[in-house]
Amino acid sequence: MPVLFQTVIEYLAPRDGGRYIDATLGAGGHAAGILDASAPTGRLLGLDADPAALAVATENLARYGERARLVHSNFENLNAIAAARGFASADGIVLDLGLSSMQLGDAARGFSFLTDGALDMRFNLDDATTAAALVNALGEKELADLIFEYGEERASRRIARAIVHARPLNTTKQLADVIERALGRRGRIHPATRTFQALRIAVNRELAVLDHVLPQVVETLKPGGHAAVISFHSLEDRRVKNFFRSSDQLRVLTKHPIRPTDEEIAANPRSRSAKLRVAERI
Repeated sequence: MPVLFQTVIEYLAPRDGGRYIDATLGAGGHAAGILDASAPTGRLLGLDADPAALAVATENLARYGERARLVHSNFENLNAIAAARGFASADGIVLDLGLSSMQLGDAARGFSFLTDGALDMRFNLDDATTAAALVNALGEKELADLIFEYGEERASRRIARAIVHARPLNTTKQLADVIERALGRRGRIHPATRTFQALRIAVNRELAVLDHVLPQVVETLKPGGHAAVISFHSLEDRRVKNFFRSSDQLRVLTKHPIRPTDEEIAANPRSRSAKLRVAERI
């Protein structure tokens, strides 16, 4: 169930003959909407760093044949891939920066503390660094700084101290339990939420990759083309907002971020923190 689906399609305004890029393909939900709206000859380039997601998208988008070209790659390589595949002057680009339900629901991937699994958290399983490697190798100060910077967690020092004393930690449940014992449990939000976010961001270099790709998005868009970016936490949204506002090659189309309606959140609770920003290449 792609987040903010209809709004993304409306802002991209896909047309027959257009060329579009979904740089975070996932299961192909946004991509299918773009291909439907740009029929019969619109084309789409889809990228995803997760080979499991790419396999699902390949099956889901098979009915579009050659109109959909899918590549296993992180979007930090956007420019080079777009140029090589004939999408160097795209009419629209979408980046959905959130985790997919497939990734969250797969215990073996280690993204969620709701099911026990290995502390992995890699989008691309070919990458070397796992969450377990960071948790068990970093010094206490380094770990606290990571959790504070990427998780915006005020109790980062207490959490890091508890982790170091409990090491080695190799599963999501072990880590979540250590954090819960250190902080206690109050309210609906699990105390390990921000730490898991921080580790995932660090493992996948998410903020550095986002900073690297945003200028490429501008370069890859044709004049009049639209870029739609969906973020799920303030660290991402702040970067997107500041980049859109500071670029002299973009016109911001969303004065404030667009959020899901109450109806969408009820149907898809994981959409509740989503923020969409859209800009036009000028």
